[in-house]
Amino acid sequence: MPKVRLSKGFTKAYLRLPPEIRTKLKKALELLEENPRHPSLQTKPIKGAQGFYEARVDINYRMTYVRLADDTVEMSNVDKHDDALKNP
Repeated sequence: MPKVRLSKGFTKAYLRLPPEIRTKLKKALELLEENPRHPSLQTKPIKGAQGFYEARVDINYRMTYVRLADDTVEMSNVDKHDDALKNP
């Protein structure tokens, strides 16, 4: 089970989210920490962004992260699907 670390950019993006998305994000982060391959996260590499991965928060929102060598994932962004993938 990886440790989850939040970047400053991720925290700023989190603060801009609507309250209902924040609640869904907290649950998605818990799932990521428990099992990064949980089916509801639909985790996959981001094409064109070497080393970055995306995971689903809900049908419209995605969170992005990088895997670090010490079994840590550093969360880098959370936003609407297309915006999150343009700026992982």
